Amino acid sequence: MTTVDTSLDKFLESASRPATGSTSSERFLISDLCALLESYLEPEKVKKIYSAYLFGAHAHEGQTRMTGEPYIYHPLAVARTMAEMRMDAESIMAAILHDVIEDTPTAREHIAESFGEEVATLVDGVSKLTHLDFESRAEAQAASFRKMMLAMTTDTRVILVKLADRLHNMRTLAVMRPEKRRRIARETLDIYAPIAQRLGMNAMRRELELRSFEAMHPMRYRILSAAVDQAKRRHRELMQTVETTIVQRLEEHGIHARISGREKNLYSIYRKMRDKHLSFNEVYDVFAIRIVVDNIDTCYRVLGLMHTLYKPLDRFKDYIAIPKANGYQSLHTTLFGPKSTPIEIQIRTEDMEHIAEEGIAAHWHYKSGEAHSSAAQQRAHEWLKSMVELQQNTGNALEFLENVKVDLFPDEVYVFTPNGKIMTLPRGATGVDFAYAVHTDIGDSCVAVRVDKKILPPSEILENGQTVEVITEPGAYPNPAWLNFIVTARARSSIRHRLRTLEDDQAIILGKRMLNRALKDEDSSIEKLLNHHIKKVIKQYHCDDFDCLLREIGLGNRVAALIARELLGKEKGWLGKGKSWRIKKPRDWKWRKEDAPLVIKGTEGMVLTFARCCSPVPGDPIVGMISSGKGMVIHQENCPNAKAFRNRRNRNVAVQWAEHPEGEYSATIRVITMNQRGVLARMATEISAMQANIEQVDVSERDAMSTQVTFTVSVHDRKHLADIMRRLRGIKEVMKINRVMG
Repeated sequence: MTTVDTSLDKFLESASRPATGSTSSERFLISDLCALLESYLEPEKVKKIYSAYLFGAHAHEGQTRMTGEPYIYHPLAVARTMAEMRMDAESIMAAILHDVIEDTPTAREHIAESFGEEVATLVDGVSKLTHLDFESRAEAQAASFRKMMLAMTTDTRVILVKLADRLHNMRTLAVMRPEKRRRIARETLDIYAPIAQRLGMNAMRRELELRSFEAMHPMRYRILSAAVDQAKRRHRELMQTVETTIVQRLEEHGIHARISGREKNLYSIYRKMRDKHLSFNEVYDVFAIRIVVDNIDTCYRVLGLMHTLYKPLDRFKDYIAIPKANGYQSLHTTLFGPKSTPIEIQIRTEDMEHIAEEGIAAHWHYKSGEAHSSAAQQRAHEWLKSMVELQQNTGNALEFLENVKVDLFPDEVYVFTPNGKIMTLPRGATGVDFAYAVHTDIGDSCVAVRVDKKILPPSEILENGQTVEVITEPGAYPNPAWLNFIVTARARSSIRHRLRTLEDDQAIILGKRMLNRALKDEDSSIEKLLNHHIKKVIKQYHCDDFDCLLREIGLGNRVAALIARELLGKEKGWLGKGKSWRIKKPRDWKWRKEDAPLVIKGTEGMVLTFARCCSPVPGDPIVGMISSGKGMVIHQENCPNAKAFRNRRNRNVAVQWAEHPEGEYSATIRVITMNQRGVLARMATEISAMQANIEQVDVSERDAMSTQVTFTVSVHDRKHLADIMRRLRGIKEVMKINRVMG
């Protein structure tokens, strides 16, 4: 056994007695930590951890917590939690030093020099971003969380230290102001408890939830705790009877098992009552019995015996055959016990029990520099790998935090790929979520899904046991409307990233067309521009390259006509330093005959939109309006909004439809019909027969005799719309029909 000098403990005891009146027997000291570590670590490593303790105590000297204790007691408590999980020496040292970089003048390099780069990296991953300026507290917290998550993807031990840190903070939360207690508790429930659950660390997750619940809702906590205690006393005899009966049945069949009763976490009970609007007496699984056996075959044998002993309430859940996303495995069944009392039975092996409680921290042993991975660790690493892709596709820290919160362990649905692979998705996941779970490129080019051999739209919500195949099409790209129904963070971040990329590409193409049209007015083209003129304009507008300048034009942030004259060196600003800048007087709004209209093909993408105020379709006379940040908006020529901008020549673009424009366009028609049963269905049938899709229907009763129905339909052009209106006019109940222009 390693002998450790504890003189520093005695010094801290005498020099800084806590104001709270706690005694030394209540504290966890370095001698206690070393005794715990000696049970599984080599003496040399324990000595090194003690050196880290001396380093941390010296760095934090003079600092105290709000409890009045010397600050070093907090890192020691964090290290104790890590030691109880039997973590390696580097993790324990990182736990002791985790606040040194943030709260003391100690540099990262000093830690690396004293304890190695591995420990310094772990400490740096846990540290918060306190030395950067952010616009809001939310942004600062999001940036801190993003840094921690990215550090996790490199080394999972970062989050284990962070969770142990948060656990001790929650244990000492009572000294905080009420509003701060609630804020920290809310953050713990939103982020840290779900992360613990996502990593399979259910014991830590339960304590984080329980302490957060108590801090946020102290009165509800006390009332619910009292109700559980009362129910426990009321059902004690019944539970003992059930346990005795189960033991006897298992012994009759020669099965050796460890049986224990358990009660559901108070916060889980509260959440079920709140979400499902139940009373306490309506929550079935307040009490449960856990049966732990030696192997998987015995688990299924015990399940059969339980179903012969008591009648099952509903279908059992087999998390052994299909583990949860965090590696959790067990058999769950709910039985009608004596006096028709529902009792949940959980059946698992010893290994499953160990992993269910500790998750990714289970069996954390290092040999030859590599960890032995349990199922929980493998699944956690897969999730953490997805975090790398997630952060690459998100625009900022707040968006990253939002996406991670969405992805943190909702209820699950299990579906199959065509080759039989099981895919785990959140409850409510759609075909699009499945496509992106397979691969980002598959999701980007998804046009439909085949579910159990039936072709369905990508928005179809998936159910357990379905076989899903993604139908793709080369050149397809994500629909922005998908963001309204997807549920996974990976799909959301990938779609946003792809749409941003598409918008940039399409803005460059549109900007090039607009600039070429403007240059044609000046009897020139992009190919004829001089390089030194291009470089000057790029530098003047702080662009990285010519594509950046074209993107600015396509997005409507720069005026094509003005840029064209500058590129040709025709503006007064080119005459030399000190000369005044002057934009020439706008010409009349009416287009000159020699102006070359921009041809609208319908393939311009997101940087070209069609105004909802007048809903132009091919065949309508149109005009283009440049909107800053949005690109070009197409209006009908007689639209009041377009007329209001006629005197702003630099924001108007002459446009015309291509000879054969592609795509579909929204148009709105208003129909006045007689109040008769089935007329709406007949109109919908006629519209469908004309190969048009109904996007929206609004019905309002005008009077007792008539009803007004407004359809928004997708059409190819003005003729297609006219044919639909003619077809509807042929229905005898239709009294009046007209196109809505605004």
